[in-house]
Amino acid sequence: MIRKIFKRKKSNGKIDQFIKKYKIPREYLSINRKSITRGIFIGLFWGFIPMPMQMLAVLAMTPFFKFNVPIAISMVWLSNPLTMPFMYYMEYQTGNFILGRDGLENIELTLTWFSNNWDNILLPLYIGTIPYSIFVSALISFIINKLWILSVQREKPHKFNF
Repeated sequence: MIRKIFKRKKSNGKIDQFIKKYKIPREYLSINRKSITRGIFIGLFWGFIPMPMQMLAVLAMTPFFKFNVPIAISMVWLSNPLTMPFMYYMEYQTGNFILGRDGLENIELTLTWFSNNWDNILLPLYIGTIPYSIFVSALISFIINKLWILSVQREKPHKFNF
């Protein structure tokens, strides 16, 4: 289905000129099951990690893996200013659970409080990031892969019916 959508939309040539001008490898923009699935995994993996410049981390992966870069960058945007507090709190609580610690009490949303408690926040936050970065991104990319396969299998019998 997704391939049909992209095949219907014809390129006006500007994108092709841009790709040729800057010598962008086609596999970074290809739309196939493996490329999309890898892009989703890599984007979500870096999206769950609390760090600045997550999009640059995605781009740093391009020499090592072939994946759809625009999809990966859009998956990184999962962690945006609206979702970051919830994601990081969830990861922090998960890290405390894994480490067997109690969370901090009397939390204040001030820079002074965060600078004073940074050492107590950092370790549980990054430990809690590990399961989400690895397992959730792998689970979602696995689900997308299976849904893609199912959609192709559903379309196959209808392909030859006139």
